[in-house]
Amino acid sequence: MTLAEAVSEPTLLSGRSVTVQVPATTANLGPGFDTLGLALAYYDRLDVTARDEPGVFVDVQGVGAGVVPTDETNLVVQAIAHTFAAYGQRMPGLALVAHNKIPHGRGMGSSGAAIVSGIMAAKGLLEGIVDIDSEALLTLATEMEGHPDNVAPALFGGLTIAWTTPEGPRHKKLMVHRGVKPLVFVPEQAMSTALARSLQPETVPHEDAVFNLSRSALLIAALIQSPELLLAATEDKLHQSYRAAAMPETNRLITMLREHGFAAVVSGAGPSILVLASDPGQRLVAADLVAANSATPWQALMLAVDFQGATVTRTDTATTA
Repeated sequence: MTLAEAVSEPTLLSGRSVTVQVPATTANLGPGFDTLGLALAYYDRLDVTARDEPGVFVDVQGVGAGVVPTDETNLVVQAIAHTFAAYGQRMPGLALVAHNKIPHGRGMGSSGAAIVSGIMAAKGLLEGIVDIDSEALLTLATEMEGHPDNVAPALFGGLTIAWTTPEGPRHKKLMVHRGVKPLVFVPEQAMSTALARSLQPETVPHEDAVFNLSRSALLIAALIQSPELLLAATEDKLHQSYRAAAMPETNRLITMLREHGFAAVVSGAGPSILVLASDPGQRLVAADLVAANSATPWQALMLAVDFQGATVTRTDTATTA
């Protein structure tokens, strides 16, 4: 009997514990619709322990406490179960403590982070039994999320270009110029990603597609080499204008910020606003502008780019993957 066959008996995993950390993400970055994503130094943490007792026990702390499901329908639990099933392993009983910071429904990749948290937890629990490489991690996460633009930076950190092939999703990680300083404005109200996507037309004018191709190419250059080009590089004609009516305050503030020279875009599906500043002082000016011109409260998060991505540590043996 092989070790993998032996561990099909889930009680043999009992006592294994892992801690997972996953960064927030911001996708699209203006013109890079469903393609570009950036990892942000703002993290959800997850503690998972395999138990002898069957069933799942979930304790949600921080964002989503009292709202997020605490049974098998929890998205993190579903991601763990999806990964175990993909490798023919029976999932043990689990005790989870989710320490959530990433806002939900705000365009900062909370669902992608939950999916990645579960997959990374499964990777840690199955350490030494099955080998889950980076390509498999991205495939598993994309199967659940539907597209790789948020899960790729959550898994790998930095700036990621994601695309799909007949063989599955792929990504390329790039390092961001040290002068790029992200600022995210987070509103009180949430926005449904499904609603935002429903506002997107099936077809767009040829000239708009060409426009976004040029800006996406320019944005890569701006982010890794020439931050002074960020304002021009973040122009978009594919998705933000179509979604503007669903988040009018977001649209109004982005227009105002861009008129003042800031590279402001919708963060993911919104309604948060991402500003890609070229120096720390620029972020302070942008924060003051939003505070002085917003009709509702917005939290200003001055963040760094996360370059590491998701991590998992076996806390029962103190090894790291």
